[in-house]
Amino acid sequence: MAEQTTTTPTQQGSQTSGAGSEGGGALVTERGKTTIADGVVAKIAGIAAREVSGVYQMGSGSARAVGVIRDRIGEAVGGSAGGSSPTQGVKVEVGERQTAIDLDLVVEYGVPIADVAESVRSNVSTKVGRMTGLEVAEVNIYIDDVWLGDSGDEEITAEPRVQ
Repeated sequence: MAEQTTTTPTQQGSQTSGAGSEGGGALVTERGKTTIADGVVAKIAGIAAREVSGVYQMGSGSARAVGVIRDRIGEAVGGSAGGSSPTQGVKVEVGERQTAIDLDLVVEYGVPIADVAESVRSNVSTKVGRMTGLEVAEVNIYIDDVWLGDSGDEEITAEPRVQ
């Protein structure tokens, strides 16, 4: 993760968030500095990505498996299934004025993947920029799997092509 850097007093007055109309204002001003933790950006990005139609789940296969085990253990000890963590499948680097976001997605079968990816990229950039004031330098999307629905658990058998 990116380390936070310190600015000198002469730099503070000229720095802005760089987020344009999406940002909530300067993070470094003459009156002080606002630092946003990586986890905050990751949570906002994860929630924003899940809002997009066609995104079924987030995280790599191993991360999703760990989430299922965690949920089942929680149910067994009297808790409730909380679903996946908002930050599952999200990696971020946060600097003073910019952030870069990497997302692992599972999309629903039949949706145009390029369209889903662009919608996710747009929604995440807008929400993170608006809420944090950070410029979103990039949103990289990795499609990890395709959800086939409830029938996807059954093995699909095809007729042989030759006899």
